[in-house]
Amino acid sequence: MSIFELDITPEALEEAVRALPPSMARLREDLSRLRRDIAEGRPQGVERQHALGKLTARERLDVLLDEGSFVELEMLRRHRAQGLGMDRQRPHTDGVVAGSGTVEGRRVFVYAQDFTVFGGSLGEAHALKIQKVMELALSTGSPFIGLNDSGGARIQEGVMSLNGYGGIFQRFVQASGVIPQISVVLGPCAGGAAYSTALADFTFMAGDTSQLYLTGPDVVEAVTGERVTHAELGGAQVHGGKSGLATFVHDDEESCLLAVRDLLSMLPSNNLGRPPALPPQGATADLRPRLAEIVPAEPHKLYDMRLVMAEIVDDGDYLEVHHGWARNVICALARIDGEVVGVVANQPMVLAGVLDASAAQKAARFVRFCDAFSIPLVTLVDVPGFLPGKDQEHAGVIRHGAKLLYAYCEATVPRISVVIRKAYGGAYIVMDSRSIGTDLALAWPTNEIAVMGAEGAVNVIHRRRLAAAADPAAERAELLEQYRQELIHPTYTAERGLVDDVIDPAETRAALARGLAMLRDKRKHPAPRKHGNVPL
Repeated sequence: MSIFELDITPEALEEAVRALPPSMARLREDLSRLRRDIAEGRPQGVERQHALGKLTARERLDVLLDEGSFVELEMLRRHRAQGLGMDRQRPHTDGVVAGSGTVEGRRVFVYAQDFTVFGGSLGEAHALKIQKVMELALSTGSPFIGLNDSGGARIQEGVMSLNGYGGIFQRFVQASGVIPQISVVLGPCAGGAAYSTALADFTFMAGDTSQLYLTGPDVVEAVTGERVTHAELGGAQVHGGKSGLATFVHDDEESCLLAVRDLLSMLPSNNLGRPPALPPQGATADLRPRLAEIVPAEPHKLYDMRLVMAEIVDDGDYLEVHHGWARNVICALARIDGEVVGVVANQPMVLAGVLDASAAQKAARFVRFCDAFSIPLVTLVDVPGFLPGKDQEHAGVIRHGAKLLYAYCEATVPRISVVIRKAYGGAYIVMDSRSIGTDLALAWPTNEIAVMGAEGAVNVIHRRRLAAAADPAAERAELLEQYRQELIHPTYTAERGLVDDVIDPAETRAALARGLAMLRDKRKHPAPRKHGNVPL
């Protein structure tokens, strides 16, 4: 039993204290007073933090964790640096509050950098505290959360601060794919500290006070001559919409920390467990006729894929990652009949739903996360292809597209794909087609699965015939109808075994729920066999 779980009544504790020798009682009182002073912080530092519109480290932990659950580790830790005035400033905690608590009753390990102490800068002792909670998170199979608010490496401690960052990054990599890792940026996060966000599974940023960059505006101006603000260089909107580094962006700290709790409710504690399930909702018999109204039958008409997702998942509720970045593909965590799933979907409202370098990169990382943590994958397909052009080729669209292809090919979790309308060319293949291993391939009657759309195909195949036709428009119309009837009619791929079933759109939620139930016990590898049972 942990010492933190001992059932000691206040009366018994008071009696034990009275029995202590006077000198021991005084030491206990002194220690209690010291702990209280540390927890309260320096008033001027707390006031400064509040004046900046920020919570203190301990206030943040109060929002994030279940009430009264936090157990602090190494509260009395102090640095041992010499020189540059450091021997005269040795505050306890060394600028980071570290320990463990619970979120909805589930164990997590966490650190919160304290900007009121040395600006939250990272020195040797500071880094060792973070490394300790990371090791405990890994050894106990618990999620790890870092609340970042730091000016970066502590210059006065020289190379030891850099060494501390290296140790933290190494532990991020060791824990990757084993426990969920979440970084929350609630103030400056500069220099080496920025890599702790890139290595995490999910990164949250909050409001105008969070900044994330390798080099600050002063250095940028000194080196390049460009004048830029903190927000323009590395604000939440920049990383949420342009760089893709921020998975979630929120207006303020409280909503950001509450969103971390929401995310954890959909994640397993480690890669050996399953995500928390809720009671089934009877989805296996739930028909949604509105789906046929949401999606136009014509392949070139736009619609919002989020409306389709809302009809398919439980209560219309899903948690979208990277909402502002690469918006032509949607990645989200949701539940279907109580079970957590990862949804990857093309978004026709943005760039007609084409895949480009950023979209492929975004989806690939999400697929790999879901596979690492046993979260089944549902892929909703309506994709006209990869975005053509010089810019995309130079941006490495082939390389990024291969990432998505590789991620799906390697994934061993249950996988179901639904072709809603068009699925053309290489984009059809990489969006979890039967050929790369999806377990269950479904399609709506509006599906068009082909190398390219009818118009493009007719232009290539019958170029000379159209050029010589007396009435090119009539000839084109006839050839288009012939192509559609012969190569992209609704049951073409089903007849060839590339689609398991062509379903009524209203049955999509029910078909997915039945499919997920069927695949729930899918194994990564077949069960080992000692020998077969030969007919003797």
